[in-house]
Amino acid sequence: MLRFLTAGESHGPGLVAVIEGVPAHLPFLEDELAAELSRRRLGYGRGNRMKVEKDVLEILGGVRHGTTLGSPVAVLIRNSEWPRWESEMSPHPGSTERPLTTPRPGHADLVGMQKYDTHDARNILERASARETAARTVVGYLAKSVLASIDVDVLSHVVAIGAASSEGGVPMPPDLSAVDESPVRAFSGEQRMVAEIERAKADRDTLGGVVEVLAYGLPPGVGSHTHWDRRLDGQVAEALMSIQAIKGVEVGDGFRSARRRGSEAHDEIFHEGAAFVRQTDRAGGTEGGMTTGQPLRVRAAMKPISTVMKPLQTVDVASKEADVAFRERSDVCAVPAAGVVAEQMVAYVLARELLSQFGGDTIGDFARAVAAYRERLATF
Repeated sequence: MLRFLTAGESHGPGLVAVIEGVPAHLPFLEDELAAELSRRRLGYGRGNRMKVEKDVLEILGGVRHGTTLGSPVAVLIRNSEWPRWESEMSPHPGSTERPLTTPRPGHADLVGMQKYDTHDARNILERASARETAARTVVGYLAKSVLASIDVDVLSHVVAIGAASSEGGVPMPPDLSAVDESPVRAFSGEQRMVAEIERAKADRDTLGGVVEVLAYGLPPGVGSHTHWDRRLDGQVAEALMSIQAIKGVEVGDGFRSARRRGSEAHDEIFHEGAAFVRQTDRAGGTEGGMTTGQPLRVRAAMKPISTVMKPLQTVDVASKEADVAFRERSDVCAVPAAGVVAEQMVAYVLARELLSQFGGDTIGDFARAVAAYRERLATF
């Protein structure tokens, strides 16, 4: 089974990703991974940290001469700012002179401090930080390579930032480069979104939004109705909710369909030529926890960033007196980057489920098994 583990802190020496279950002979090129990591730093409204952070890669295992070996893949992403933080984040015995005792509302700070019995929020925030998603990008890169071997494409775009929404339209795989070139990774309506970010910045505030992930080329039947944890839409929702600051997930028309009658909520089935087709996609490409063969469509809602430039009210955990939350460097809006991470997490879930369903110690074995399944479906 494809699975992964990440380790490391936001201002530590680096982040590590270890991925198990990767088939042999899958292309793995450092420059392609670096390009994927750079996509995570995209987006209007990001802070100065994106200018100083550099993702210095070191492949530690599982890859030889540009292809995977079938053994666990391990990648280290070094933190270029580590020399500035080495004293504060040292793993060696010592103590800090600057404990952070005024937790930020909306962050993991206070509950983490209570859970792990510490009066220094840095022990919590360093791991809770969205910087951890840089390590997940390694996983997403591998997952998308697995999917590419069977002609499945995954992409994302921003559909809303604050009160500003896109003008509609759904990007196709060839449109991904155009989406990435947009300052807010939107397929339409980017000017309104940029203006919304500018207003929040002027008010010294932050913004959330909504991203949409699309997967094209999936055959029917990925996932299963037989067990709760095999339902693909449940797996996708879990993966998206695991991303920092994501507070809601919608598959297909989701909440909109809840307001419709049944006759208007479902995708009617027709048979044309040799295929079963649907003329609508309200279900978002899943029924009964399995893919239908239509594009998978899922949205994730991101809350505004917790570190606000005009600090919120809090309590000093040491003195128990009222205070204002501490500030670290922050963004006004990280929704465009969240879309990239959401794209990678959906790709991971799809690759994991497909590898579980079709097996294969090599990427060629896997691709042939999927091709045989597609051939069987063609004669159903």
